[in-house]
Amino acid sequence: MPKVGLFNKEGQKVGDVELAESVFGVEINTDAVHQVVVAQLANKRQGTQSTKTRAEVSGGGIKPWRQKGTGRARQGSTRSPQWIHGGIVFAPKPRDYRTSVPKSMRRVAMKSALSSKVAENEIIVLESLELEAPKTKEVVKMLGALNTKKALIVVAESDENIYKSVRNIQGVSVIPANNLNVYDILKYDNFIVTKDAVSKIEEVYA
Repeated sequence: MPKVGLFNKEGQKVGDVELAESVFGVEINTDAVHQVVVAQLANKRQGTQSTKTRAEVSGGGIKPWRQKGTGRARQGSTRSPQWIHGGIVFAPKPRDYRTSVPKSMRRVAMKSALSSKVAENEIIVLESLELEAPKTKEVVKMLGALNTKKALIVVAESDENIYKSVRNIQGVSVIPANNLNVYDILKYDNFIVTKDAVSKIEEVYA
């Protein structure tokens, strides 16, 4: 079983914690991780972009000049694509970018992402993370003690005090364990997770 250090908020090591082999020690499947991340990013796209084709642009109902005799190239409409204020060729239209991947692949990708953090020594397990009130200074101090900058903090349950304390720190984000996803795990250099959140993750994916 993978074993990592257990730290307190002051950055001091207070022991070790064993992680489930079936979640944090699996063989990393890069293909599954790639497919899940691509699908996740595609599903974030709004798909609301839209421009007008020559058929939709107003005006241009009459030829700008007669067909022959002017010495200029023939033109049928001032709303042709080559004209200023003309329509757009192959104009983008609203579309749905959503794509799905099998649930089994999502599980494999999640375990692979978690295991990669253990393999690369980028995981830090916190004994606990509790704040009586929103205090950005306390979180900054903790991150300094843990020698981390760009980090994802995973907590067992959504906590408004922690969220408010983290939201103004550049490169740092907080997420409850039940919202954990592959893209966010890989996006940040360090994966800071509370001991309670580890138990919750193992309960779901073990």
